[in-house]
Amino acid sequence: MRHLATRTVSKQHFGLLAHSSEGAALCFQTFCREGFARLGAHMHPDVTLDCIAMGEAMPAWGAGDYASIRKIFETSVDRLAKAGADFFACPDNTAHMALEHDGAPFPIPALHIADVVADAAKAQGLTKIAILGTNYTMEGPVYPRAFASRGLAHAIPETDERKDIHRIIFDELVEGKFTDEARQRYVSIIERLTDAGCDGAALVCTEIPLLVTPDVSPIPVLDSTRLLARSAFEVAIGAAPLPTWRGGPVGQSEPARA
Repeated sequence: MRHLATRTVSKQHFGLLAHSSEGAALCFQTFCREGFARLGAHMHPDVTLDCIAMGEAMPAWGAGDYASIRKIFETSVDRLAKAGADFFACPDNTAHMALEHDGAPFPIPALHIADVVADAAKAQGLTKIAILGTNYTMEGPVYPRAFASRGLAHAIPETDERKDIHRIIFDELVEGKFTDEARQRYVSIIERLTDAGCDGAALVCTEIPLLVTPDVSPIPVLDSTRLLARSAFEVAIGAAPLPTWRGGPVGQSEPARA
């Protein structure tokens, strides 16, 4: 009889809290492919994905009802914990506005996507970061806090640019539609922000990296989806410590906008 080899890949079981399907799929794929590259063919740490349809939360997003959205996420995290996950990450930047909302601590700790991106920006020597994401993210506190806490400045697109970015995300990207017209619009916005002094672009809607790749951007991009997946991989193999954040506010800091 053929026996399976003793499993030694996972140090920690990764729980992937999905919100939008496209971003979650890219995060899952990146996590697994990191294993293929570093652990051998077909190998990766244990990972469990839980996804409650984003449509369930959309009315609450429109109403700014973060408490209700957090309740949805609590259900997912509870299921991930019961499946054996030791920690989780959510490959959705806007979702962190709800994850940061006051509430009971999650049963397992989480990586915070904005801190992962801000650490990468600091490590790359960037100084002023353009924020491209949903309106909620571009106008919200999550990334200003993360960048300011590391001494980084940031800038957001102008009103009409934010409208176009947001519309393309929800009308196209989350539906798996990627067009040259949308790509050109995003690149033109990045070019203007480059002229305004930005030396890096944070692609902080997790679908944007599927549209805007490093070869078309005039400045280095911070791919929030893949950065999060690779950070989760480091934790899962024991190369990085378990995170400690269990939801709720992560500190306040004055934004270094310029």
